[in-house]
Amino acid sequence: MGLFRDILGDEESLFRNPIALDFDFVPKVVPYRENEQRYIATSIKPLLQNMNGKNILIYGKPGVGKTVAVKHLFKELEEETSQVLPVYINCWQKNTTYKIMVGICDFIGYKFTHNKNTEELFAIIKRNLNRGSAVFAFDEIDKVEDFDFLYHILEGIYRKSILLITNFKEWLLKLDERIRSRLTLQMLEFREYNFEETKGILLKRLDAAFVPGVWDDDAFLLVAKKAYQAKDIRVGLHLLREAANLAEAEAKRKVLPNHVQKAISNLDEFSVKSSTALDDEERMILEIVKENSGKRIGDLFEIYKSKNGSGVYKTFQRRIEKLAKNGFVGVEKIKGGTQGTTTIVHYKSKEKKLTEF
Repeated sequence: MGLFRDILGDEESLFRNPIALDFDFVPKVVPYRENEQRYIATSIKPLLQNMNGKNILIYGKPGVGKTVAVKHLFKELEEETSQVLPVYINCWQKNTTYKIMVGICDFIGYKFTHNKNTEELFAIIKRNLNRGSAVFAFDEIDKVEDFDFLYHILEGIYRKSILLITNFKEWLLKLDERIRSRLTLQMLEFREYNFEETKGILLKRLDAAFVPGVWDDDAFLLVAKKAYQAKDIRVGLHLLREAANLAEAEAKRKVLPNHVQKAISNLDEFSVKSSTALDDEERMILEIVKENSGKRIGDLFEIYKSKNGSGVYKTFQRRIEKLAKNGFVGVEKIKGGTQGTTTIVHYKSKEKKLTEF
């Protein structure tokens, strides 16, 4: 215990509320996104008059506030009225119609989902939601493996508004034409933050997360510049946390530029996806690619099966595609040769990711 007493005393910490640095933290105010939130709120408003709301495709690069803005709006909606149920689903974790139906059941408070199929679950959802109105947000919609849930909602829920959130505007082209024509989506782009906005957002998080006066001004400026260079607020949040951890480890009472510089040098260990972003199978596949970078996808699948991987080859391919789309791996198609066209999969070191920021 003596070792711990030597570091900033028994109870001292630079942190006041470290949760304010979490990617998923919803602040009281979402700065610089007032216009976007107003647009979404206007699209949802008809639900309060028992009419259908509008449907929106919300798109923009990672780390520009799409999810935070929607969650903040949903929180406000819950506080203002019980007429409209906000339902938020992250399609990283729930990427099939069945999983999404189970997720919606959680929102309506229905827990007896075991041994029920998709149709039975939707019948329960429909019965509950059609007593009022609902607004659905499907975050990272480009991760879904099928679109049946959208068809069910469009056909079966009377008063609703649907928000589809993605980093990739082009994803819309993959959506089934029947569903696309029914959705009649409005388009809402979240632009990148400029430097002053980046600095302002990080300063508000810093004020919420740390004891006053523990951050050196030049140290904070380094964080803001790196986050702006990365075009991703999450990089800045990570550096705020890590630099402060380094300062605490040295028993310092102030975060200095050298702590930020060290945190930046360690950034190759950081992935901008939260730890919940990859499921167990995806983490397993990523580890296999890391250990066997440069191998053919077929060889990687054999290794995956030898490690008791449960998916079939097609599912394995889809998971590789997901990892590639989100920058964890790179894929390269090689044509010709004795084996015809084959796909080579490379592990993307975090050092390479830094050049992509």
